[in-house]
Amino acid sequence: MRILLCAALLAASIAASARADNLLDLTVVDRDTGATLSTYADRGKLYVAGTPGHRYSVRLTNRSGGRVLAVLSVDGVNAVSGETGSPDQTGYVLAPFESAEISGWRKNLDEVAQFNFTALPNSYAARTGRPANVGVIGVAVFTERTPVWRQRGEIVREAAPPAPASAPMDAEAQRADSAAAGAAMPASPAQPKPQAKAEAFARRDERLGTGHGAREYAHVDTTTFERASHRPAETVAIWYDSYANLVAQGIIERPIVRNESRPFPGAFVPDPPASR
Repeated sequence: MRILLCAALLAASIAASARADNLLDLTVVDRDTGATLSTYADRGKLYVAGTPGHRYSVRLTNRSGGRVLAVLSVDGVNAVSGETGSPDQTGYVLAPFESAEISGWRKNLDEVAQFNFTALPNSYAARTGRPANVGVIGVAVFTERTPVWRQRGEIVREAAPPAPASAPMDAEAQRADSAAAGAAMPASPAQPKPQAKAEAFARRDERLGTGHGAREYAHVDTTTFERASHRPAETVAIWYDSYANLVAQGIIERPIVRNESRPFPGAFVPDPPASR
């Protein structure tokens, strides 16, 4: 599997971020203002408020002394391959204590299509028929399998991690299994078209999603990475929506508006109105 190596080395951020077991920090940066978005905690989740139309980037900071693989999913879509997100897919490799900003959907080794906050129907996920997971940014973090020192100083790789309990079937067995399942199960109803699914979700409150914006230069290189395990060492996530929607949901405390008298509302003393 081709893995991407982040080229940019950035200063580690001390702003509010999503942390899990001290392996990786995840923050969201508004690129139009330069501000790192504040996080709001609610029922075990972290939220940020995005501004419609603004570009944003995802800042990943490796807090460990070894390389990590960060599989980035935006709205349930892998930000590198465009596949429906799964931890076993490709991602970005960060060197020890490296910080990098991912600013868009990876188009090739030199370009991305910018992330921007947009109305849900215009999000990349909705436009490709996958609106169900719009509104969340997630990272599956893997540590690297390291060499083992043996006698005489030679370095050899450890044996590959054990295969999952249910190993995948070969192609012939899969076809036979699918045929058997098809004979035993009723036919599935026709699936709605992508546009129909997007419109169904659009009828909800006007939620934010991530658009597929203008292309920009963002070079990366490829590298190899051997995962220490089949499962992520940790998974980090931040949910997002507009400020108004987060207030309406009670995630951000509703601001209190006070109508207070002002001691100096004018500059001069006007005449009083004529008596009736």
